[in-house]
Amino acid sequence: FFDPSPHMRCLLSRGLLGVASGFFFSGAPLCTAALLLSASTSPTKMEKVPAESLFVSEPSPEHFGNPRNDESNPNWSSPNWLKSRFHFSFAEYSDPHRDGFGVLRVVNDDLVQPLRGFGTHPHRDMEICTYIVEGFLTHKDSLGSEQTLGRGGVQFMTAGTGVTHSEHNAARDAPLRFLQIWIRPSSKGLRPQYGGVQGSPEARRNKWAHLVAGEAGPAGVAPITIHQDCDMFVSEVEAGTSLPLELKANRQAYLVCMEGDAKVAAAQTVTLAPHDAVKLWGPMSATVSSAGSAHLLLLEMARG
Repeated sequence: FFDPSPHMRCLLSRGLLGVASGFFFSGAPLCTAALLLSASTSPTKMEKVPAESLFVSEPSPEHFGNPRNDESNPNWSSPNWLKSRFHFSFAEYSDPHRDGFGVLRVVNDDLVQPLRGFGTHPHRDMEICTYIVEGFLTHKDSLGSEQTLGRGGVQFMTAGTGVTHSEHNAARDAPLRFLQIWIRPSSKGLRPQYGGVQGSPEARRNKWAHLVAGEAGPAGVAPITIHQDCDMFVSEVEAGTSLPLELKANRQAYLVCMEGDAKVAAAQTVTLAPHDAVKLWGPMSATVSSAGSAHLLLLEMARG
């Protein structure tokens, strides 16, 4: 009773329609930064997620309706149209020890080459936030939304009862990199919606820019509110700056080093390079400082 198109059959063959109901048919440059998080509250716990431990997926172009890879294009930074690093189980990658973190279900770090992208595909019952690290991401969906955002921008969707969308790099001369984050909603069957915000460099320079707020928090603290107790912050940290980072005893966080090099010091010390992440559990009272520069994304949520 369901006859998928060749594009949809490719998605099905890679398991892309079976990740925790996220899909409808399923139940950068390196910066020389030295970043320091020094915590004063004990005990604390952290667990590094090194870049080399992430699953790297480089699917065939036809899986998402793309033409062949363009080997003659000097503007391509990678030979395949897509290089995706999965922080958690997704598509062809399954690891019972990495099925998520609290309400986080997916964190994918995607590098998309010029004039390539993800063809129209469905989602359901998931809160989806996409943060653009470099380049420009063009979104179109079945709700009639169409928007292009650049570095520091956030696109979000409540997939709810069902929505289809596409994501493309329409530029001819520059790659696109973004982190796509799937968060389990507080309830199913929500009304689908889309929104996008172009963040400003000043808002995140040497401070935490609060881009996404959970529904349980006070209204108006962030431009985007999602149906879950989860907040997202980003920062571009320069030398000589100190930022606070607080986690209560019943909270946890997932910190991704998108660009730069970082050092996390609390009861233990963890050094981060680009694409590394670290899991953090409260209670923690920390300060963030940098001897160079770093581009960070922090997801904070209830323990779970």
